[in-house]
Amino acid sequence: MNTDVELLKKRFSELARRAADGGYFTFTDFLGLLEQSAFNEIKRGLPTEFTAFGGFDGAERIMLRFGSEEEIGYSAQFPIKTILIKPKSEKFAEKLSHRDFLGSLMNLGIERECLGDIVIIENRAYLFASEDIAPFIISSLDRVRNTDVTAEECTLSGDFVPYKTETKTVQISSERLDAVIARVFHLSRDDAQALFKRGLVFVDGRLIESTSHTPRVGDRITVRTLGRIKYLGVTGTSRKGKLNVTIEVYS
Repeated sequence: MNTDVELLKKRFSELARRAADGGYFTFTDFLGLLEQSAFNEIKRGLPTEFTAFGGFDGAERIMLRFGSEEEIGYSAQFPIKTILIKPKSEKFAEKLSHRDFLGSLMNLGIERECLGDIVIIENRAYLFASEDIAPFIISSLDRVRNTDVTAEECTLSGDFVPYKTETKTVQISSERLDAVIARVFHLSRDDAQALFKRGLVFVDGRLIESTSHTPRVGDRITVRTLGRIKYLGVTGTSRKGKLNVTIEVYS
């Protein structure tokens, strides 16, 4: 038994119970995929409702809010702030990656659970952070690698598109998840199956260990180290009997 996972499950149960008994909303920190998977194992037995959100629709790192608006009598916003991090001078800025931005934040001594997704658009980063840590980030973050930057709170526009996506159709012999992953990421079937053994495959925040798992239309599939896709289902059959499957690939 993994002690850390069991403690995490107890923490989720405690937050749900406090919301149910106390009549107020409770929140988690940002949760990664493994933590979300632990929550998914116990969520059906909780004494109150919950909502998941990471600052925008489709965020990979999310917070959980426990409590029912109907029972509590009011609504509560998630304690998430959006911070825009951008070079002071675009002309002299390096090409900055997700790792660069995250590394600079970690160097400030910030815990990972205080930070949600980091979305990079044209060398600018939109950081989703806990509202408690946001002022510190804004006042302290002034450099990413060798590039001087500014950080400021911002409000997302209604047409904000966090990730570029490409829709493509691939042919597979069956809807097994290992077959989908092998085809999309250009792997051998054996290499795709090895990802499951290493605990790298998640569907909508749930760790998947069965290579024969069949995804449902709309499922978001994350393969750590490789990327994320959205499964859109079978659209037809080829002359040779293969399934034509539509996939949305995040980049």
